[in-house]
Amino acid sequence: MAALCVGHIRVKDAGPWEAYRARVGATIAQYGGELLFRGQWRQNFSGTALGEKVVALRFASLEAARRWHESPEYQALVPLRDAGADVTLELFEE
Repeated sequence: MAALCVGHIRVKDAGPWEAYRARVGATIAQYGGELLFRGQWRQNFSGTALGEKVVALRFASLEAARRWHESPEYQALVPLRDAGADVTLELFEE
């Protein structure tokens, strides 16, 4: 079954965040992932927004998503990500 990784993002420093965004796509592709969409929050119908931005990725399986997240390539970007934004990543199975 395919896996979806959904990220809720609250940018706190645009410089590191943009540097992270410029590099993260290559790590996703390297592990067979696909960017489904990036979006900007506009309105809540209910509940509280987790961030002002959202991203959704698809991987072939939960294991593929885990390999990407734990990979040395992605983990090398985590300090840059954390300097630029507060990010919550969630993993779902289709």
